[in-house]
Amino acid sequence: MSVLVPIGDFSRMTHLSVKALRFYHDQGLLEPARIDPSSGYRFYDPGQVPIAQVIRRFRDLDMPLDQVRAVLTAPDVETRTKEIIAHLNAMESKLAELQMSVSSLRALLEAPAVRPEVEFRSIPATRALAVRGMVTVQQAWAWGTDVFGEIYGRIEQAGLTPAGPGGALFPAGYFELQEAELTAFVPVDGPVADGGRATVTTIPGVEAAVTLHCGSPTDSDQTYGALGTIVAERAIGIEGPIREYFLVPFTEPDLSRHRTEICWPVFQTA
Repeated sequence: MSVLVPIGDFSRMTHLSVKALRFYHDQGLLEPARIDPSSGYRFYDPGQVPIAQVIRRFRDLDMPLDQVRAVLTAPDVETRTKEIIAHLNAMESKLAELQMSVSSLRALLEAPAVRPEVEFRSIPATRALAVRGMVTVQQAWAWGTDVFGEIYGRIEQAGLTPAGPGGALFPAGYFELQEAELTAFVPVDGPVADGGRATVTTIPGVEAAVTLHCGSPTDSDQTYGALGTIVAERAIGIEGPIREYFLVPFTEPDLSRHRTEICWPVFQTA
């Protein structure tokens, strides 16, 4: 007959709190070996210690419960490994974002504010291959990487080259509500076959105050703030989506190489 230990001893053996063990039981991640029918007290088999330790480490890495469950119930080693690698990749991306935020904050605190050069430009309507989708601020980078990869792939399949830099339209709701229907687009001149999410559309023209943001999108709020200040000082801003043009393709993995024109809609300035 196997030895069973009470939940308190199992907690000390695994460094998981009693509250956590009860929670993992309720979630179906770690069932006690036995539950006393009269008291409801939980008992565990010492053989469950490795499983508990694995759960603790995954949770220390902020792995979602559903993903922990997928790892524990994986039918084979390959499936389990894929789940773990997927989470590690997500953690690396999160770490990179955190490092960018730290660098951005340091630069903001240490460097004096610079008033950017602003150009007032009439941007004509453009025929483009575009993807539209409801996107939150948290999803924007992953969504953009995905859809621009699809758009550029479709253009290449059609035997064409982009007719200009790719861009995106950001309605007011994106900034005010942190979610809106975004439009990612790349200008094209020739025919592109139907298929996938991308469709040929016309991106409307606009009069805009334009400035250049260099480097990571993490710091673009500073450029937005400076550009918006200039527009407000001149009282020339109008309703309409702000647009960005990615002079370096959005899919470029080295963020330090990114060059983005930010275009704020304004009254006719000619």
